[in-house]
Amino acid sequence: MLTRKQLDLLNYINKHLNKDGIPPSFDEMKEALDLRSKSGIHRLITALEERGFIRRLAHRARAIEIVKLPDSLETNNKVAELNANHSKNSSSKLETDSNYLPSSVHAKELPVMGRIAAGVPIEAISQVSHNVAIPGHMLRNGGDHYALEVKGDSMIEEGINDGDIVVIKETKTAVNGDIVVALVKDSEATLKRFFYRGDAIALEAANPAYETRIVPSDQVKVQGRLVGLIRSY
Repeated sequence: MLTRKQLDLLNYINKHLNKDGIPPSFDEMKEALDLRSKSGIHRLITALEERGFIRRLAHRARAIEIVKLPDSLETNNKVAELNANHSKNSSSKLETDSNYLPSSVHAKELPVMGRIAAGVPIEAISQVSHNVAIPGHMLRNGGDHYALEVKGDSMIEEGINDGDIVVIKETKTAVNGDIVVALVKDSEATLKRFFYRGDAIALEAANPAYETRIVPSDQVKVQGRLVGLIRSY
């Protein structure tokens, strides 16, 4: 049996993974459960791991896998998903049974546009290296998307590791806190958190070994926003 807090946390992690493709941070979990400190989250995570519901990956920050869900949680999620699908399809004629499948079942191939630096910026990305199949739920909000292979470790505290494939939604705008592909001085591309700093842009790493880079706003162009992550083991 899980306590209410353990069940709430497991449900939150599962929903965050389904929505964004990466686990929530400890700060996000603390706020979602309205706890005063991250020590409470650590205790809940440990309890869920000991009971076999999640798995933490060694030597990787913010890397949590869902191993299983309680029957009650699986049932609630399936009911919510079916209701959402029914509402979406009720106004149109059903042509095939596949229309009732959740979007996460379907996959789409995206071009991998080379490698992106999660560290010191590298040359701008411009050529397709290969294609990769992406779960449909990562693309459910529409728009154009592409994928990049991560090089470096500056975003490890966001669960983004060297060799991961990140899914990027094309956009030229960003809000504070977005993880974006930033083109610096029309020649360097990097994956960082984006913040406005007056007339400049701060490109912030998620690794204390890297300093935040401050660049005049006219020298930074947003090329897309992170919406998902694919990892091979």
